[in-house]
Amino acid sequence: MTILHDPRCAEFGSSTRPEQPARVLQAAPYLRAAHPEWRWRVPVAAAEEMLLLAHTPSHLKRLQHPPDFDGDTPYFEGIYAHARRSVGAALEAMELALGANEKAFALMRPPGHHATAGQAMGFCYLNQVAIAALAARRRGAVRVAVWDFDAHHGNGTEAILDGREGFLFASVHQFPGYPGTGTRQSVTCRNWPVEPHLPRDQHMDALAKSWDAIVGFRPDLVLVSAGFDAYAHDPITTMSLECEDFATLGRWLGDSDLPAAAMLEGGYSDDLPRLIDAFLAAWAG
Repeated sequence: MTILHDPRCAEFGSSTRPEQPARVLQAAPYLRAAHPEWRWRVPVAAAEEMLLLAHTPSHLKRLQHPPDFDGDTPYFEGIYAHARRSVGAALEAMELALGANEKAFALMRPPGHHATAGQAMGFCYLNQVAIAALAARRRGAVRVAVWDFDAHHGNGTEAILDGREGFLFASVHQFPGYPGTGTRQSVTCRNWPVEPHLPRDQHMDALAKSWDAIVGFRPDLVLVSAGFDAYAHDPITTMSLECEDFATLGRWLGDSDLPAAAMLEGGYSDDLPRLIDAFLAAWAG
């Protein structure tokens, strides 16, 4: 397992918001101590030409200036550089998966799956998983799947990839819930909305169906929007998964032997390091 992580990703934000530096400040040392054999790499910030695979030039300019983008998504000094490094980690994880079938996880912030081509929202500024998916196709992958098990629908990823040849986006998420999307189906986008407080076994059944759809697509690469806010004790959602359920998701991924890379999205509980570890350790086998 290779972990893509730059400590500078903890240099913005505050403890007053759910998406805060503690998420990575706690997770990184936890994983290093639990798995000293895993490799760690500092990613290189993505070039602007890679960002333009998914985003408009006007969006990239807007990210470099205040004011705030919305109530959940403030402007921070240097946020454009932070977001570019997060994209760079996703791109390097994708390259490791495609080039050597090496398991790789981007332990970075900010997350990205809510960012659309022209809008920052929901703690997200650049959509790293969508950029990595488009870059993988350009690199030669014929079929690229994105599996999003974050508690919130990856509306930005869906909007960017929907209707494009060679992609499948599959999402399991709370509905009703932010951002209020994720109920429609298309040839390239499959959604499994689950209601708040849905019993754990039924939520896992939806996740199993989404994973079956990914495997049935026969992808050359799987990119995972790995959000851990479907956890029963997450402070901003009302879902039911336990730590061992994230291990099950990792086990499915590992048992498939599909080339895969994963990126940290949501997850705001103090148990986040343990949840990430459960998923990665099971995936690593």
